[in-house]
Amino acid sequence: MPPAKKRARSYDPAKTRAAVLAQLGNVREAVRGLTPDQLALPTRLGDWTVRELIAHIGMAITAVHRALGRPAPPEQDVTVVEWPFATAADATAIDAFTRNVAAEHGDPDAYLAGVDHGLRALLAEHPGTRLLTTNAGALPLDDYLVTRTVELVVHTDDLNAAVPALDVPYDRQALATATRLLADALAAKAPGGSTEVRIPPFAVVQCVEGPRHTRGTPPNVVETDPLTWIRLATGRTAWRDALHDAKLSAGGDRADLSGLLPLMA
Repeated sequence: MPPAKKRARSYDPAKTRAAVLAQLGNVREAVRGLTPDQLALPTRLGDWTVRELIAHIGMAITAVHRALGRPAPPEQDVTVVEWPFATAADATAIDAFTRNVAAEHGDPDAYLAGVDHGLRALLAEHPGTRLLTTNAGALPLDDYLVTRTVELVVHTDDLNAAVPALDVPYDRQALATATRLLADALAAKAPGGSTEVRIPPFAVVQCVEGPRHTRGTPPNVVETDPLTWIRLATGRTAWRDALHDAKLSAGGDRADLSGLLPLMA
């Protein structure tokens, strides 16, 4: 008998909406105090400065605004776990759009305030079942908001890396949701049950073809913390560096996942 198909993870819509707004609020609070010199600092995202990174964060949220401004597609044709694999194809257009937004909005604080206000109004107006045309395909609004937690958490980490001592906090629910979605994407990319990936306290998934673990200690185990996992999944940290820095443990013949990462580029 074939193994039972895994049930797709569900996300609490109210918690997801609150997480998106909370993390956007954390970014807004940090950006409000940045000096012109800090806004001009380089980031790890090519030749983007902090100013352009902030513009991109706002752009990632206003993707909701733009999608809701278009007609709803007739039916859902992708699942949320497919979204991480669709991001690289739009890199050139995203770069150009980001630079235009940064040039048009001289006051990052005012820009993000407008983004926040617009998002709250749209979420009050539209049900979570409303279908959107996204870069991955047709998704319900509630599912697309799950992807916004990834954008917010990843780019909060980019901001913290770029600006010394900024220390923008991570909303716990946003961090949990981003961690789980990227863990599920790994399991979708490499289906199987031979390797257990543990990201306490938020996620455990099994992946990679091979002998399936059923009880006791799994023969192949990978374990790391949520931020290190997100950095691995998005290419901010290399597998070998995470091992070297003891941010990651991997034991077993099938525990080397370096060939599967990053999931997003």
